[in-house]
Amino acid sequence: MYYAHRRDDGKMQTLEEHLQGTAKRSGAFAAAFGAEAWGQLLGYAHDLGKASEAFQKRLLGGPKVDHATAGALECKKKNLDLMGCCIAGHHSGLPDYGSPRIDMAGTPTYVGRIKKGEAGGIPHYSWQGGLPMPGEMPGFTDWYPLSLWLRMLFSCLVDGDYLDTEAFMLDGTVRRDGYDSLPVLLERLKAYIAPWFPPQNALNASRCEILRQCMEGGGNPAGLFTLTVPTGGGKTVASLAFALEHALKNGLQRVIYVVPYTSIIEQNAAVFREILGENNVVEHHSGLDWDGEEETDSQNQFQRLASENWDAPVIVTTAVQFFESLYANRPSKCRKLHNIAGSVVIFDEAQMIPTGHLLPCVGAIANLVAHFRATVVLCTATQPVLSDLVTDFVPGLQARELCPGADDYARRFCRVTYRDGGALTHRELAARLEQHSQVLCILNTRKAAQEVLALLPEAGSYHLSTLMYPAHRKAVLREVADRLEKGLPCRVVSTSLVEAGVDMDFPCVYREMAGLDSIAQAAGRCNRNGKRPAEESIVTYFRGEEPVPLLQKTRVQAAREALAGGGEPADPVVMERYFTGLRKWIGKATDKSRAVEHLRYGYKGCLLPFARVAEDFHLIDQATSVVYIPLEEGEELSRRLLSGTADRDTYRKAGQYGVSVYQGHFRALLEAGDIVPLSEDSAVLENMELYREKTGLSLHSNVIKLVTLS
Repeated sequence: MYYAHRRDDGKMQTLEEHLQGTAKRSGAFAAAFGAEAWGQLLGYAHDLGKASEAFQKRLLGGPKVDHATAGALECKKKNLDLMGCCIAGHHSGLPDYGSPRIDMAGTPTYVGRIKKGEAGGIPHYSWQGGLPMPGEMPGFTDWYPLSLWLRMLFSCLVDGDYLDTEAFMLDGTVRRDGYDSLPVLLERLKAYIAPWFPPQNALNASRCEILRQCMEGGGNPAGLFTLTVPTGGGKTVASLAFALEHALKNGLQRVIYVVPYTSIIEQNAAVFREILGENNVVEHHSGLDWDGEEETDSQNQFQRLASENWDAPVIVTTAVQFFESLYANRPSKCRKLHNIAGSVVIFDEAQMIPTGHLLPCVGAIANLVAHFRATVVLCTATQPVLSDLVTDFVPGLQARELCPGADDYARRFCRVTYRDGGALTHRELAARLEQHSQVLCILNTRKAAQEVLALLPEAGSYHLSTLMYPAHRKAVLREVADRLEKGLPCRVVSTSLVEAGVDMDFPCVYREMAGLDSIAQAAGRCNRNGKRPAEESIVTYFRGEEPVPLLQKTRVQAAREALAGGGEPADPVVMERYFTGLRKWIGKATDKSRAVEHLRYGYKGCLLPFARVAEDFHLIDQATSVVYIPLEEGEELSRRLLSGTADRDTYRKAGQYGVSVYQGHFRALLEAGDIVPLSEDSAVLENMELYREKTGLSLHSNVIKLVTLS
């Protein structure tokens, strides 16, 4: 009798029970994209190496043991090397497949591990059973969609393994349900919007028309859609209405709402919770990653098992989390991927996908639609030009517009007047802002925003930044909304994060020169509800005193060219000129990490370089780490994180008190003793003097150069 796990109370789980339980779960997950038999195979074969004396001794405190290579070897015997690759990395991470010709025994690739195993470099295991043969693999046009299929199967295996282990460790008391069904959620949405009809004014009539079209569009077959609605058109609720209606009509399982990495996502999640109920919506900003070959270390065991798996009916996440997970290889980051299959994925402000990564992002979108039963909606007021990239991956795939008539909607929702403010120094800008009782100013960098804020009167002046933890930003937004409603002085200086998904209504807005899509989004925070005449609601775009940030130079150049042809920033004709010009300026530089190239053709002779791609692909130029702030409820949550007793619910709640920082700043904080590490890329703030009520987590210029991204 062989065992797979041992609890602290001495109770043992048999290996056969674990293999059967994991196979059942993994197969059920893979059924969402027609690969049930492949999922079952992975689940049954993944821990065959535990059928060894060496691993049985490990359960009792013996030395570490490689127990993953054995299952990979058994797959190779059946000419199922690609499945073996998934099994080999189910703890340490999906490895590069490698090169059978070049790699030697011990090379850190799948091929290297197999050669080492064949040479007797792993413990002897006793297993004589057969493997369930899944039949023919799906036919793919090239290695790129195959790589995504394998990563999805890897996700099924990891989640199935984690869940079966968790069920045993907690004696069957795993909370992975308790959500309301999609029909119940749709009825709640209908009850929520019922008072909107009949609409009371022209603006609300247009919003209701958009909502009606989206609900009717839910009856369409699954596929790729666009939703082109001007800012203020109610697309957040309208897109949710489409998604729920569409999911029910097409047998899909959940809604995943993806917002730009520079955005505040809490407001959208709050709206969804108000409509659908608190327990049905999960925000996932960033997560703790607990990976490694070792699974018997009780200190990290539950942190690993509690990693996010997106099993709720509605997920609200960031583009960084979504796309970087799709190109990841670490188990805790890949665990959730299979739950994208058979789901409705809405990309809010789709035009904000970084231009340097358009190709891998569009490739993922196109293949999710083509091969994984996902419906994708590109939702924005300013649709980017992407059709050529889509057909590069899936010939013939065309997006369908849910609300035709963009020009007419743009005219109906025009509520502002644009002005070119020329060049303004920080002092000149602050002087202009002081002339307004209520004004929003959006700048391109944190440094500029903080410098302008310092020049304004402290009373009635506010700042918003991603250096503030989400619950803190929520509190500031509530105070800002209250002052705007009461007519009190309210001057907000922010980075671009307020441009998407933030419901604020200012009488005037200043926006530092950026892409036309950003200027149009900023204008959506001016006279949002149409209470003032358009000629009195001024949006001023201007040139700041600092050079244009490197990542925005192409967008600013394209914006200047588009405006030089005449017309206002939000004019659909001008916007089309802008996006066409932007693609011209970008040229072929749409895959700076070369992820698509490497997955299609390999890297230096290495086929399917999963680990290499994961290391290179980052939606933002610098990887980030999370610092949890022990304030308010975050104090108790941080205590649980530090104690090692946190469950998944704790991690989900802790996201409201986490600040993402670049790794250079993270290391500086660590070296100074200002934070207590939880993992290699997460920590709890120890030096509370570094967190400021007005601006959030401090970035000391004498410690690290101030970052310039919002």
